[in-house]
Amino acid sequence: MRHLVAWGPAVLWVAVLFALSELQEIPEALEPLAGVNDKVVHALLYALLGGAMAWGRHSGPLRPPHGLLLVAGYVYGALDEWHQSFVPGRTPSVGDWVADVVGVTVGYAVLHLLLSRSAHASPPEPPEPDPSRSDAPARSTPKRD
Repeated sequence: MRHLVAWGPAVLWVAVLFALSELQEIPEALEPLAGVNDKVVHALLYALLGGAMAWGRHSGPLRPPHGLLLVAGYVYGALDEWHQSFVPGRTPSVGDWVADVVGVTVGYAVLHLLLSRSAHASPPEPPEPDPSRSDAPARSTPKRD
């Protein structure tokens, strides 16, 4: 279950990115983004992927190296651009891929730093000794005379 909570957002976002790449035209719900620079949209979408990967690394039981996760995001961006070459009305672009790389890097770095700071800000409290254990220090009671 920890793997699902940790990596589910990244997997889900990859599916969303794939679905967006399949679109031949912009749906009405996304029309407001039509006026925004294409590279900014790519960077924002891939920043979410980078953040989701940082979340997975922070939350999961396994901690893949940062570089491996970043390269995975970069490769996915390249594969996404290649995928668009097969979708009518879409064209791959090296500039879009560069925006994807910038987005993954910034999203990953920002969320990683925020999660690292919050983890350092409140260290876990040590457990209290169990009095039923024999190796627990004995409590001394003051003697009364």
